[in-house]
Amino acid sequence: MTYASELTAAMSWLGQKEDTIFIGQQVCYPGNALFKTLEGVPIEKRIELPVAEEMQMGMSIGMAMTGKTVISIYPRFDFLLCAMNQLVNHLDKDLYKMPGRVIIRTCVGSTKPMHPGAQHCGNYVAGLTMMLRNTRIIMLREDSDILGAYQSVYNGKNSDRYCGQWRNSIVVEFGDYYGS
Repeated sequence: MTYASELTAAMSWLGQKEDTIFIGQQVCYPGNALFKTLEGVPIEKRIELPVAEEMQMGMSIGMAMTGKTVISIYPRFDFLLCAMNQLVNHLDKDLYKMPGRVIIRTCVGSTKPMHPGAQHCGNYVAGLTMMLRNTRIIMLREDSDILGAYQSVYNGKNSDRYCGQWRNSIVVEFGDYYGS
């Protein structure tokens, strides 16, 4: 299996769950590499959004408050930065009763075969780790870890190597691995 096929298998697995919903840019229409990994997710479970990152995070929190498990897709880590108010001051502070959870899916953009520019390949895990106290960050460097990581995040297990004490998670993919 390849990195991309493992991501597709994980998204298909999540797409079969009754309480999941997928929101973000290019979840219904092609435009980036993440779109292809959603081919096993029913179209009625996908909500296409405009480029409005902070609104997307607010919607994700609101949907989780209704019991949904929201897979909130930000195609590039650089653009997740636009949602920091909602992420740091609302989701991470665990202010609201949320029977659901938010799984943020993002990607450090590929630099191969050519560098895409500074706003497409940033990795901000170190900075976010210092800011977030109640949101787990998982980096998917090995294709063999992908399905297990998403299963653990969805199931909210408190004793495994992925989830620990955290209810909400950021899962970071790496665009350079999509071709492998």
